[in-house]
Amino acid sequence: MQSITLTEGWEHYRGGLGGIWEVWRADKLPNSFFHLPWEKVTLPHCFNSHDGVDPDVKYYQGEGWYRTRLQINNPYPGGRTLLHFEGVGQKSAVFIHTEELVRHNGGYDEFTVDITEAAERIRQHPLYGDGRVPLAVLADNSRDLQTVPSDISDFNLYGGIYRKAHLVYVPAISLERVHVAVETEEAGLGQKGQPRFRAQVSVRTRLYNPAGTAGETRLTAVVRDPSGTEIGRFEQLCDPSREGTVEIGSFGLEEPVLWSPDEPLLYTCEVILSGEHGETKLLERFGVRHFEFVQKGPFLLNGQRLLLNGTQRHEDHAGVGAAMTDGMIRAEMKLVKEMGANFIRLGHYQQSRLVLDLCDELGLLVWEEIPWCRGGLGNEAYKAQCRDMLRAMIDQHYNHPSVIIWGLGNENDWEGDYDYFDKEAIRAFMKELHELSHRLDDSRVTAIRRCEFCKDLVDVYSPSIWAGWYRGIYTQYETYTRNEFEQTDRFFHMEWGADNMAGRHVEKPYTGFAEIASGVTAEERDGDFLMSGGEPRVSVLGDWSETYFCDLADWHLKCQETMDWLTGTAQWVFKDFSTPVRPENPVPYVNQKGLVERDLTKKEVYYVFQSYWSKEPMVRIYGHSWKVRWGRAGEKKRIRVYSNCRRVELFVNGVSQGVKERNNQDFPCAGLRWDVELAEGNNELKAVGWNGDGAVDGAVGGAGESAGASAAAGSAQSAAVADQVQLRYQTETWTAPAHLQLTARRVAADRVLLEAEAYDANGVYCADAACFVRFSTAGDGRLLDNLGTAQGSRLVQLANGRAAIYAQVQPGAGFVAAVSAEGLPAAHVIVT
Repeated sequence: MQSITLTEGWEHYRGGLGGIWEVWRADKLPNSFFHLPWEKVTLPHCFNSHDGVDPDVKYYQGEGWYRTRLQINNPYPGGRTLLHFEGVGQKSAVFIHTEELVRHNGGYDEFTVDITEAAERIRQHPLYGDGRVPLAVLADNSRDLQTVPSDISDFNLYGGIYRKAHLVYVPAISLERVHVAVETEEAGLGQKGQPRFRAQVSVRTRLYNPAGTAGETRLTAVVRDPSGTEIGRFEQLCDPSREGTVEIGSFGLEEPVLWSPDEPLLYTCEVILSGEHGETKLLERFGVRHFEFVQKGPFLLNGQRLLLNGTQRHEDHAGVGAAMTDGMIRAEMKLVKEMGANFIRLGHYQQSRLVLDLCDELGLLVWEEIPWCRGGLGNEAYKAQCRDMLRAMIDQHYNHPSVIIWGLGNENDWEGDYDYFDKEAIRAFMKELHELSHRLDDSRVTAIRRCEFCKDLVDVYSPSIWAGWYRGIYTQYETYTRNEFEQTDRFFHMEWGADNMAGRHVEKPYTGFAEIASGVTAEERDGDFLMSGGEPRVSVLGDWSETYFCDLADWHLKCQETMDWLTGTAQWVFKDFSTPVRPENPVPYVNQKGLVERDLTKKEVYYVFQSYWSKEPMVRIYGHSWKVRWGRAGEKKRIRVYSNCRRVELFVNGVSQGVKERNNQDFPCAGLRWDVELAEGNNELKAVGWNGDGAVDGAVGGAGESAGASAAAGSAQSAAVADQVQLRYQTETWTAPAHLQLTARRVAADRVLLEAEAYDANGVYCADAACFVRFSTAGDGRLLDNLGTAQGSRLVQLANGRAAIYAQVQPGAGFVAAVSAEGLPAAHVIVT
């Protein structure tokens, strides 16, 4: 088998066509007036890469066309030529010239198209006799009530060939799929009193032989343990005309090497199909692990309780939309693991194969789901798509030991796509999907989130609990959660958190809980995401600061560590993402509940999670982007430090403020907080954390650095980590913003940073201003906007009286930049 990733040589047209002939008209009629404006692109490509977060327009939903010309050189006599797509959104069609080969409904599952005969036929065409095969792909994300996911979902339904595409050559008879089935059972206790397990491993495959080619075919399977040692080899002759699954071999493991988040050890299985027509190899990885969601109890992995500490992700990134590069995906998943997470939900759809590979390698347990999300239940075609996507997800991701849950739906109690809402029909279909999942894969469990009238139909259920954001107050989180736990056989808490504007900090986080009903539930209700109306809630009344979210997360995490009955939770969401339903957010059209921004810039709350979950020593002074703090002269200000170290010492302007010991039940900051006097003007803060006894030299390291330090009184040397920040303390008081000030600073030959600040009528900096401002340029400068980040949107709320954006300009060129806000005079700056 040979596979070529199709990256270069593509053209794109965003818009509808009168017919497929319009794609190729210029090949026959090069002088025709009716040519379309095709744009050269590389794959992966998302045609909503920027308009998904454009503050002034709704993102485009409609047809998008791609074309290229393939040079086909299949090395196998009589072999098959395939196109393999890892993801095309949301509906697609594949054409060779004007011949339609297939239509695929679903933007997230992989699919393959056999173009062998069509490619041969087009060679006879007088325009394509040189061997170049004209390929066109339609990607269509038009609104359609009879497809999933629903357009009322809280995420964009992107369009494009936004995952990889491959040209694949295989022999006439080849391998289509390899599954490695692993069954585990308890086998008593080991030498250290830990549970032992034995495993039964079966290797199965499906062949691809569409022409019914005959000939002797041999299957060989070679299994190796995580050290690379061969532990099993099986061979058999196979009837190539046989349909369905072929079992190559099965064997037992009395002492398997177990996969876990701490030791994600992987076996390999290589299957070779050989015969007179050629050879095909597929290499699969698999793992051995035993898990259980205990009824009315915790989660067990390999016989021991594991608290699932998780987050969630959308396949979405600044500047590219859904077309994330391998490097972007690797960087994101690495950050998730470095935070200390051991679990992730891939919401709300099947995600890139690389994501699953990385979960296997890094040790992240997975809940992966189909995109039956909101809206109700559609017609038979709608249901067929759900079934097909469930089959595809399980078939394509079967071998990943990281996957423990197949998700069947999300918020299926949220109606809106039809003039009916039939709970009984939804229940019947949910039951059908649950049973289908277990027929396809009985080694994993099913789950849904937020649909009370279906919770008895799946193995694991997550209710809606948004304590301190959409409902209730966060200090009652444990009460809300325990109440829901008592009403559910196998409970998981999926989705909690708060929106937070990167760079917005407050001296006193929101505490107006007296206005908010506490009650016994903290469920999100339809409409709670809106910025007005409904019952009082923090999402409307609060400050959307990083400070508040840090407190909310801190409280949740400290509680979770003491809830011995808890299976686990997953915070929503790891990274900010685009959404069509939040135009009024501080960064318009962005769900801002992320621990990192849409470009992976860490927010402060990332370090709160790291202080609870990570095993690598860390220390973080809260507020690296909090450049100006304010208060009265001599007033004590709280300095927050997040660390997993046993002890932390704080220095203010070189003077020690004392050493504190971490206690994760001492809220906030696990006791690592100091109330200190700041000097008017510039201040320098430094925190040093260590795990040994005694003291550590306060001169150790710099911001984020670690170094060895000698502990006092004869104690052993301990590793220390340090962090430092600089800030200005403002004692002048201010009134309402009266004008804006705009500055420009070249940060590179072709890059300028534009910064806007708000001042009152007396010229005093307004350190808490939060109005919307709009950036613009004239001349040769271009804003680097529509990125969906705090510094990547031309329309954005001020964060602590400040906003910024980058502009691109040719070296030596100039432009005029402006910033405006309602009710304030515009400010300008000339960039030369």
